[in-house]
Amino acid sequence: MSVATENIATHELTLPQELVLMFLNEETGYFHQVPGWNLNCAIIGALLAELLVRYRIDADGESLKVLDRTETGNLVLDPILARIADEPEEHTVEYWVERLVFRAPSIIELILERLVEQNVLDYHEGEFWTLARTSWQTEVYAKSRGSTAVEFVKTRVGKTIFDNEIPSLRDAIIICLLDTCDVLRFIFQLDDESEERIKLICRMSLIGRSVAEAVASNFAGGTLQRSVLAKSIPTVPLHKLLLNPHVRTGNIPAIFAELRKEYGPVFQLRPPFSEPLYFIGGPRVNQWVQRNGRQYLRARDYFADFEKVYGASGLIPAVDGADHFRLRKAMSPGYSRERLEAQLDEVYRNARTYMADWKVGDSYSARSLCRRMINAQISPLTVSIESQDIVDDLMAYKERGLCTHVARVLPKFMLYTPGMRRRAKVVDEVTNRVQRVHTPAQRAGRPRDLADDLLSLQASDPQFLPESNMPFMLSAPLLASMYLGDALSFAVYAMAAQPEMYARIQKEADALFGDGDPQGEDFTLEALDVTHRFLMEVMRMYPVVPMSIRNVMNTCVVEGFELPVGARIHIATTASHYLEDAFPEPFTFDIDRYTAPRNEHRSRAYAPYGLGTHTCLGTRLMERQLAINVLMIAHYFTLEVSPDKFKRKLTFSPFPSNKPSGKLKFVIAEQRRELSA
Repeated sequence: MSVATENIATHELTLPQELVLMFLNEETGYFHQVPGWNLNCAIIGALLAELLVRYRIDADGESLKVLDRTETGNLVLDPILARIADEPEEHTVEYWVERLVFRAPSIIELILERLVEQNVLDYHEGEFWTLARTSWQTEVYAKSRGSTAVEFVKTRVGKTIFDNEIPSLRDAIIICLLDTCDVLRFIFQLDDESEERIKLICRMSLIGRSVAEAVASNFAGGTLQRSVLAKSIPTVPLHKLLLNPHVRTGNIPAIFAELRKEYGPVFQLRPPFSEPLYFIGGPRVNQWVQRNGRQYLRARDYFADFEKVYGASGLIPAVDGADHFRLRKAMSPGYSRERLEAQLDEVYRNARTYMADWKVGDSYSARSLCRRMINAQISPLTVSIESQDIVDDLMAYKERGLCTHVARVLPKFMLYTPGMRRRAKVVDEVTNRVQRVHTPAQRAGRPRDLADDLLSLQASDPQFLPESNMPFMLSAPLLASMYLGDALSFAVYAMAAQPEMYARIQKEADALFGDGDPQGEDFTLEALDVTHRFLMEVMRMYPVVPMSIRNVMNTCVVEGFELPVGARIHIATTASHYLEDAFPEPFTFDIDRYTAPRNEHRSRAYAPYGLGTHTCLGTRLMERQLAINVLMIAHYFTLEVSPDKFKRKLTFSPFPSNKPSGKLKFVIAEQRRELSA
């Protein structure tokens, strides 16, 4: 037995960990939804129970006593033990549940982090969790080897409920806590007999009964909520928005950072003859969205209209919950860094083929140059077709659809002009090209791509992924070159506008590409030190998607302000990028923000890829492909910014997504070396 296996085998999950694992619903990638007060009480009850079974505390009907205040070595348990031990008077279990309940959210975060560290859970971008692929075994639980931690706990709980086994203290506590949260019915099929059995078991646990009483009798949650609902949401006068100094440059994050500083984290605009527009932003708002967005917000309402543009229904940007999670799981391999790195030779070859047409002295539209450079790589990588001849029309059609049906900055008839009707046809053309090359004979021996994943899913479950959705789903990877291409144009601009930074990146590029093309393992943080931090600063100052839109599906309170059901809110996720408290001197390009001791990115203030369940699916691929393209450009060419005024201040085209001004051009000032074949 290896040391790693021995460490796992001798470890026992704590009661709080077991409780959290029992909440996990792998179909949705999240946890059975439990009312906040109930969940928080249950977590504190599990902590107290764990201290009890470790003989650190004892409890009876009258009071809870500390038997031994020696630290357990557990970062979750020890602060709670110290807090109880330092109290001069003894109190009941119910008192301590209520007293400690407000620590529960941060405790849950620590529990999840620890379960990931132990390889019990895998964390996925967007606040999703699944059971780790590795088996989890313990001497305490293991009778059948290779079972997962959740299976161990569920098996124990199930036997206790259905086989009338005498419950251990741990099992009685877990069952009572789960019953308090009302999730047992989601985990097991219960009948009248099993319900009575559960009630009997719950009467055996003092801790469990105390938690149940705290939940049943305590009304602090409601009282605290009512006390904050009196706060009215401030209204920003329209002239304040129009006179904002950043409106002229189109810097959306900076605009909303200024408004947040003056009006707070939640405010509204009231356009004439229109419903109020609600805006939320700031680091704590970002944290709230990341933790709680799935319970209160949904994307479907504002995106359903856009789906009609493609004749589709249930597209990944518009679905929430279990369907969204399932689509993400199906598509994540195609957007993974691993799949990119498995085909780096092709990526390099396509990038060089595209750059071969660049001539010293020529100037190119920054937006078009970078979008097409990315598409030259993404199109063969994800759907195995060439699409340079149609990608401009494809992107123009999507941008117009977003402007008319999501951002609503253009009237809807603008999507149906003769030019747009012509461009709409290229969506079907992409589908036809993909299907022609994705036959069994033509795919034999070729690396799997995203189109393979999607076509397999459609064939296996046409109800979940209908044929009507395929035109959008198969063209979406090419549309991603719009966003990634715009991010590249910001990066090339930031590099070309700062010659000293350009030279530092060229040094790293020459080291990586000087002796041949690097492979995946060569892209270490040490090798990409400057480039990595440079790109992080690019994404802070120039986020491609500076905000997201959601509809409130359940009344919620954010930073003390109630957002009513049905309200459409604009989440200014990147407003915090320009807040001095989070990023000192936010208008200064400074890559040292991302080194110790500053580490300014290690908070929810840094959110260039969105937040919550709809976080960008291809973040890791995007970061690596962006780095590869910046390095290759720096290795082979020196580019300059034109016109000169943009060297001092860049202007933006913010709708439907953020991109540099259409007037920005890149001049090929120097070709540093020949492009290898």
